Amino acid sequence: MTRPAADPPPPATLRFIVAGDPGQLTGGYVYDARIVAALRARGWTVEVVGLAGRFPAPDAAARRALDAALAAVPAGGRVVIDGLALGGLPEVAAAHAPRLRLTALVHHPLADETGLDAARRAAFFSTERAALATVERVIATSAFTARRLADFGVSPARLTVIEPGVDVLPLAPADHEPPRLLCVATLIPRKGHELLVAALARLAALAWTCDCIGSTTRDPAHAARLATAIAAHGLDGRLRLRGELAGEALRDAYRGADLFVLPSHYEGYGMVITEALAGGLPVLTTTGGALADTLPPGAGLAVPPGDVDALTDALRRLLQTPSLRLQLRDGARTARATLKDWQASGDAFAAALLRTAASAPSAAPSRASRAGDVAPSPSAPPDTTPDATPDGPR
Repeated sequence: MTRPAADPPPPATLRFIVAGDPGQLTGGYVYDARIVAALRARGWTVEVVGLAGRFPAPDAAARRALDAALAAVPAGGRVVIDGLALGGLPEVAAAHAPRLRLTALVHHPLADETGLDAARRAAFFSTERAALATVERVIATSAFTARRLADFGVSPARLTVIEPGVDVLPLAPADHEPPRLLCVATLIPRKGHELLVAALARLAALAWTCDCIGSTTRDPAHAARLATAIAAHGLDGRLRLRGELAGEALRDAYRGADLFVLPSHYEGYGMVITEALAGGLPVLTTTGGALADTLPPGAGLAVPPGDVDALTDALRRLLQTPSLRLQLRDGARTARATLKDWQASGDAFAAALLRTAASAPSAAPSRASRAGDVAPSPSAPPDTTPDATPDGPR
């Protein structure tokens, strides 16, 4: 006798909480949006909630917003909270953790942001460590960040690495003379634009142009300082701050470039490196944070973060040696064939959430953040291997 087929399981549901407007075009928000889209493509019901208030140092409005967003989830419901929204509010997460299945998504620790003084760095370290102790699972966007999270008391048993996907772009010829440089990064201190301006000022006698694409409004004072420096060096018209671009305009920028440059002091992954590889562009970047892992061998050059002399020397080599640029371009095209798409990343994300739901809730780790805690240096994370590191774009 043939048994009737079992009914398919009900669609999975999820509340995905982010700080502020979910439509922002920074790497973290783009990652979140693409994961949500991939989950929905697999039949998940995902509600995205953008919290009002100030982040990452939360005000009362932010505290109320996260509390209300969690209170609205039925008991046993799945919730992903982006680290920017979670890290400063451990007490709110702790109040709801006993009845919900909470997952933290960490792009990079708040304490690792460039430009923090010692007191703010220690405060972020303490609150984020306490917040991460309240959740069942932590998802990191790179193996580097996963290793760093050992300093925050996150054990490998609770940790999954899910790297970003990428959309393959049309191949850039990357053979123009003079070469066209492209930098895609929000104008904030961590991205190192001031180093790029200084390096290109030293190379003003060489032929080049450079477009910097990224928001000028997240840190207007920093953007204004960059614009002033560009003008002071007489680089107006050659080094352009173009603001945010998206869609076809951004794809055109990649397609028209010859060399991608990202001089960041630190990145938790560096999604734009993978985007450049997706267009077959050679890359010049730094070894800051996860960037040493994100750039594959043979596809570009990497210099120490914060070293304007090394950045200048590498740029000079690339500008004066077209054969080197073309060699690295060919390496980028080879790497392009290995990249994974966003659906693969979304499927890995879904598997991590379902694996969490299938396991019995365990007692939350004790909060290790105390008044005396001091954040270890982000430059030397321990060699801790996460429990699952899916293959992803390198």
